[in-house]
Amino acid sequence: MTTETATDVFEAHRPVLTGVAYRMLGRVADAEDVVQEAWLRWSGGDRRDVREPRGYLVRITTRLAIDRLRQIKARGETYVGPWLPEPYVTDFGDTVPDTAERAVLADSVSLAVLVVLESLSPLERAVFVLREAFGFPYADIAAMLDRGEAAVRQLAGRARKHVEERRPRYEVDPAQRRDLTERFLAAATDGDLEGLMELLAPDVRLVGDSGGKSRAPLRVLRSADKVGRCLVGAARKGVPDHSLRFLELNGGPAVLVLSGDRPDSVFQLDIADGRVQAVYIIRNPDKLGSLATA
Repeated sequence: MTTETATDVFEAHRPVLTGVAYRMLGRVADAEDVVQEAWLRWSGGDRRDVREPRGYLVRITTRLAIDRLRQIKARGETYVGPWLPEPYVTDFGDTVPDTAERAVLADSVSLAVLVVLESLSPLERAVFVLREAFGFPYADIAAMLDRGEAAVRQLAGRARKHVEERRPRYEVDPAQRRDLTERFLAAATDGDLEGLMELLAPDVRLVGDSGGKSRAPLRVLRSADKVGRCLVGAARKGVPDHSLRFLELNGGPAVLVLSGDRPDSVFQLDIADGRVQAVYIIRNPDKLGSLATA
């Protein structure tokens, strides 16, 4: 395999590698670092015996992501307020034509699922991502992780049960989410508390991630009354020279709020039964830099 061919092969698989790394880490910069390290190992290594590049590259990326995740956990850093994953632009385009497959990929990268994945061990998270999001056979995952197939099946079962027990229920229909997001945004922007309350589920949650670096609730708010009043109050204070942009982030419609040309915050909703079940607001500036050119 020539150097040029090796580059072409790697670039062809880069979206999958980035997808694996991001789902493992929940951080765009860390995922990009892992993929770059995988490229260095691929381009500088002996590729003569590589018969299946995709599996080989996913194995390298997964192991590097596990190492990075263990380093992050070992540092034991404290985070101010609720933590949410860094927003990740997802545009599957024509690369994933199958509707069912698109739904699986969108679900596996959602904010709700990624928050739950943070509570898994690195190995459990790797097995869950490779099996549930990308559909790798257990035997292949076992080879990637140097584990027996029985052990991998056990890890997968434990991880799947953990995620199913803890992740919120929501609908992934993009048209419905977009429609409700637009109505929600209009009511919040107009300070229409009554209209907003009609859209919110009684037990709705608001999760605000600021990292202590901007204004956002430092605890999860629960109930339509508390969430509605918080949103109306925030809208009244406003954002200087603001503009709004719809994006597809983490598998669903989201709103990027800009202050001038600078990303100020990201809003995304979880929807079920035609009502807003959760409101996610990301205002930590460290997590918004990648959206400046989105």
